[in-house]
Amino acid sequence: MSDKHLSSQFDTELNALCSSLLEMGGMVESQIQDATRAFSEMNIELCKSVIDREKTINTKEIEIDLACTEIIARRQPTARDLRLVMAVSKAITNLERAGDEAEKVAKRTRRIIRSGAEHKINVAEIIISGQLALKQLRQSLDAFARLDRDAAVEIVLDDRQIDEEFRAFVRKLTSYMTEDPQTIATGLDMLTIAKSIERIGDHAKNIAEFVIYVVGGYDVRHSPKSELHKRAAEE
Repeated sequence: MSDKHLSSQFDTELNALCSSLLEMGGMVESQIQDATRAFSEMNIELCKSVIDREKTINTKEIEIDLACTEIIARRQPTARDLRLVMAVSKAITNLERAGDEAEKVAKRTRRIIRSGAEHKINVAEIIISGQLALKQLRQSLDAFARLDRDAAVEIVLDDRQIDEEFRAFVRKLTSYMTEDPQTIATGLDMLTIAKSIERIGDHAKNIAEFVIYVVGGYDVRHSPKSELHKRAAEE
């Protein structure tokens, strides 16, 4: 078999791997969208739908991880190809964890609905955070699909808004619980929901960091933003 044919087969396998990642990403996007809508509408049936889909996402992660292992074993990729396979493996872990957070949002929402306390606290910041987290995940997956380092850098550098909304909600929630102790149980559930959404944003940012790793060949995890600014300016 010619080297050219082997190379073509390998490219096909890598493309299929990335397609599987994006398919899983779409599943998680849908789960997050439904979880945040279930919360905003206090829709218990939608909560159930989100919770029921978690096993499908877990199965997809295992399937893609196995494909990554097989490619490494059979093809022994190097350089950018190896970075791509490793990035896919890490990205699906972040997607699965984002799905876990969506499930947590749905479970806590269901508990709030059953308690009959859903209208006691203003949750505008959580709704906004959910929309921002979903947008950030979509942008990260789009950057991965196109291996667009510039877009990925922008996502990593501009991740403050979800954190700001979370802090604003915590401040407001503290006031609610201080003024009315009866809101404490519901408030703690809503705090968990807000934290889960913040973590979804973190997982989306991680995926953007993997794009930078694949294209640029350097790992920006745990690096100060000033260093990323510097690298972006140099390139």
